Amino acid sequence: MAAGTLIDYRISLRGFPMRWRTLISVWEPPFRFVDEQLKGPYSTWIHEHTFARETREGVEGTRCKDIVRYASLGGGIIHRVLVRPDLERIFRYRQAAMLEIMGV
Repeated sequence: MAAGTLIDYRISLRGFPMRWRTLISVWEPPFRFVDEQLKGPYSTWIHEHTFARETREGVEGTRCKDIVRYASLGGGIIHRVLVRPDLERIFRYRQAAMLEIMGV
């Protein structure tokens, strides 16, 4: 992985198969990286992943944070009814999977 890396995905969105291509536009390990959609279901998708050391109750770990700037096609109603619930579900799953992998 490096700045300039292209990643091609095949995803299914509500049963419709589609292709998604992202560009790793920023690569600054171990602190952060950014992926930007070049082709896919959003009119805009910029996803920043940050990683920071953190000590809580005497235990050292890593805080992972996602900042997503996006715009969906179809306007506000489509966003509220379809897009936002899907994204919330996806990021809840991602958080649970990361916690399980890390044994938390």
